[in-house]
Amino acid sequence: MKSLFRPFLLLVAALPLVLAACGDKEPEQRAAFTQYLQTRIVDKPGVRVPALTDEEKRSFGDYAAHYAVITDFNSGMDASVKPLSGIMQKGSVRSLNDILTRRDDLKGMQGSLNDMGAALKEQKSKADAARAQLKQPDDLKAVYDKAYDKTVSLPADTFRDVLPQLNATFDSSLKIADYVEAHKAQIDISGSIVKVQDPAVQTELNQLLQDLNAQAKNLQQAQTRMQAVMLGR
Repeated sequence: MKSLFRPFLLLVAALPLVLAACGDKEPEQRAAFTQYLQTRIVDKPGVRVPALTDEEKRSFGDYAAHYAVITDFNSGMDASVKPLSGIMQKGSVRSLNDILTRRDDLKGMQGSLNDMGAALKEQKSKADAARAQLKQPDDLKAVYDKAYDKTVSLPADTFRDVLPQLNATFDSSLKIADYVEAHKAQIDISGSIVKVQDPAVQTELNQLLQDLNAQAKNLQQAQTRMQAVMLGR
């Protein structure tokens, strides 16, 4: 009888050792994820959100899903703001004649900007809701919060600041187009040369042009801030 039960007892005695060897990997997964966030995102200039390799996903365990909150937002943001560069180039005006001939284009671009702003707001809200559901130990949370602010909150807020500035510039251009249309009998435009017969109309038109120049300056400053955020320059 002893010889029959001894192997079973030895197996039972060895089982806790096997379980200990296959125990909780969370601490090392958390450490790997924390180091990745710190070195690959927080410490790098600009907004950088690298795609994870299969090996990195395995090493992060369940925390890979926490990183997906950041990557999903950035993918959505990139798709939403992709037309922005083209809109800004297309909306650039160099003369009063430009404003008049591209009036309909400017109105159309304003609609695109409004759609862009709405999409960014929705994506940010979705990311914030997903982040609120994450359960993280304090040491990881401290680093994750920095990475999230840098790659989600800051770029979203910056783009949402730039869009109204661009919209305001288009508004100023459209006001000029409407004014010239309403006073076209007093305004003669030939290429880059503008002649105004009525001094009062000339004064009002100059004020509108000055407002446009001020809006363009504000937009340029907003663009500079956006580049500083995105590129870290």
